[in-house]
Amino acid sequence: MSGSIFGKHFTISTFGESHGPAIGVIIDGCPSNIPLSKEDIMKNMVRRKPGNAKIATSRKEDDDVEILSGLFEGKTTGTPICLMIRNTDHRSHNYDAIKDIYRPSHADYPYSMKYGNRDYRGGGRSSARETAARVAAGSIAMRFLEEMGIHFKAYTKALGPISVSDEEMNLNEISNNLLSMPHAVKAEEAINYIGQMKTEKDSIGGVIECQITGMPVGIGEPVFDRLDAILGQAIMSINAVKAFEVGSGIASAQMKGSEYNDAFYTHTAPQYGENGHESHGFVGTHYKTTPSIHKRTNHSGGILGGLSDGSPIVLRAHFKPTPSIAQTQHTINTHLENVDIAIEGRHDPTVVARAVVVVEAMAALAIADLLLQGATSKLEQVKAAYCK
Repeated sequence: MSGSIFGKHFTISTFGESHGPAIGVIIDGCPSNIPLSKEDIMKNMVRRKPGNAKIATSRKEDDDVEILSGLFEGKTTGTPICLMIRNTDHRSHNYDAIKDIYRPSHADYPYSMKYGNRDYRGGGRSSARETAARVAAGSIAMRFLEEMGIHFKAYTKALGPISVSDEEMNLNEISNNLLSMPHAVKAEEAINYIGQMKTEKDSIGGVIECQITGMPVGIGEPVFDRLDAILGQAIMSINAVKAFEVGSGIASAQMKGSEYNDAFYTHTAPQYGENGHESHGFVGTHYKTTPSIHKRTNHSGGILGGLSDGSPIVLRAHFKPTPSIAQTQHTINTHLENVDIAIEGRHDPTVVARAVVVVEAMAALAIADLLLQGATSKLEQVKAAYCK
């Protein structure tokens, strides 16, 4: 199987299956001397792991990450980093009854046609269990980017019919509810709606929005490796994502140029001295200010011509409903016979809540890779690295 590697400079290669002994990831190209601890990784693993039966599967996984290489005395060494996560609560026998059946909206059928066999235990490599390895790797990318002043904040923008408008959003509410939703009342409504779906043996999808702040100008390559194209590849590679947007996204198609275009303006900020006090524009006898470029709107979502423009990057991932539902569905088996199926076992009524940190992780991996790729775009940058 090819296609398990992402990135050109900051690369990851994930391995393992849902019901195998372990899953994991090898990270290559991570710069040395980044302060890193196991806790930096585990704080994000906790956000993704299953176990909250109210909104997710009841499968219990500690998702404890073992750091096998690439770390010494609390810092990255510049060598490949290997992370492993052991599977401890897989129940393969739950899948015996459906091993010869192609589940609706799963990868069973195309996997069988492509490889001639498939791991029917939880979907094998196609299982969302693989995203735990991505979160582990993405945590290191986020730690690297924190050193560069770049930060990520993702949240549930919509779940089923319940959505939070831009005017209603309160980002302080994200950490106060199980869904990472920026609205307390709507988060409770959405949790109740998930309960209704579980009662009806059904599932729902939703939308995750992510804001990336602190981006320098010019990250991305202007043709095939455009920042939005690489982010799109990263986000669309996540299980169950069926659509991707940047900025105003699909709404842009209904806008006029005069409505969509983001007007630039300059703002002159006062310089601050070493004591932290405002200089009021004067340093000695010379007037000194710091001009900066801003946009009055951000319909472009922080990306112009495939390059970051310095304003916040805003992206959205649209997730389909979880395909494993306990309602009776029509399908076929490996003998091409028409059969009915009702998928029992432990399954998420929605993947959205647990995918919030996955979106952050994949966005961080994309930006870390392009940040390193862009480090050689100017002679001055190369000289700064090598010439003294």
